[in-house]
Amino acid sequence: MPEYEDAEWSASADAPRPEPLQTFFRVDEIRREDGCVRYVGESYLPERTLLRKLIPPFREAGYEVEVESVGGRHVVVATPVSRGHDGVPWVNGILFVATVFSTLFVGAYGWYYISWDAIAANPLVLLRAWPFTAAVLGVLMVHELGHYAAGRYHGVDVSLPYVIPFVFPFGTLGAVIRMRDRMPSRRALFDIGAAGPIAGLVATVIVTAIGLSLDPMRVPTEIANASGTMIRFNNPPLLGILADLLGQPTAYEDPSQTAHPVVIGGWVGMFFTLLNLLPVGQLDGGHMMRAMVGPRQETLASLVPGALFALAAYLHFGRGLGLDESVGLWAFWGVFALVIAFNGPANPSDEEPLGWRRLAVGVGTFAVGALCFLPVPIQVISP
Repeated sequence: MPEYEDAEWSASADAPRPEPLQTFFRVDEIRREDGCVRYVGESYLPERTLLRKLIPPFREAGYEVEVESVGGRHVVVATPVSRGHDGVPWVNGILFVATVFSTLFVGAYGWYYISWDAIAANPLVLLRAWPFTAAVLGVLMVHELGHYAAGRYHGVDVSLPYVIPFVFPFGTLGAVIRMRDRMPSRRALFDIGAAGPIAGLVATVIVTAIGLSLDPMRVPTEIANASGTMIRFNNPPLLGILADLLGQPTAYEDPSQTAHPVVIGGWVGMFFTLLNLLPVGQLDGGHMMRAMVGPRQETLASLVPGALFALAAYLHFGRGLGLDESVGLWAFWGVFALVIAFNGPANPSDEEPLGWRRLAVGVGTFAVGALCFLPVPIQVISP
């Protein structure tokens, strides 16, 4: 190693200096700028190949690494990353508690038929809806914790889940996590993207099976005999398959009976899994497809908004459904898919292709996810 390089190393003794950097990169100068360590010199390998060599050891040292070309010279930029959560995750906790309350209220009023007067007289009656809350939050949290566990396994800095409280019909808009690091490889991108839907589907199947096995709910007479407009949640194929396997009904001829609210938790899991598996942008399906097919994923993603708009148009003009009968739902997701497709997918640092095992898992996950699709998930029934 040249003498000036020894001088630079000794002057920056606390800078990470993994063996691949010393072997495949001639370091002329080390700079510290904005918390980053910049190694200026010349690479003995193509930039992408050098990056593949540097990512693992730098990540072990707690750094994200990039390779740049500046003024005809190569620069390796090492940026320290957080390896945990600073302090108490107050925002995550507050949102979770708020969502517990919102799902309890929606469950009690909308799915357990507890009246406003009864709730106002004794707010503790909301606790009767705890199975609904446990079912809905269970499938959502297991989904997001699947991402979290896979992210931590691959050393990617991910946040705890953020659950979003809402109003009817489920009391929540779902949950998300934040990934603060760039994906180190297509394998990591696939594992993190697929872990959520796989874990969520397992939880969804369990919750649905429990709900189908419970006794049906008794609908109050004034609601059962009502002649006004009603909202019906149609069953996706996966729910029908589970009901057939268990020999349990999903609907009842007696209008005073309806499926147990825990089944709605399974319905929510299936519906959110379907939406998350759309192969576009930063959605789970976008991560998985980007890892499976590489940059060609963007071509596929560009077709998704058009397909959703076409589905909305077919339901409206071909079947005469209104905006509140899934037409608006698919049109909204067409706009959303257009926005996230425009923002682009995650781009991993290492583009080494996936092995056949991960490809098989990906195909299987998309296939099971397809069983959660139906053109009209929500339908308005008029008298």
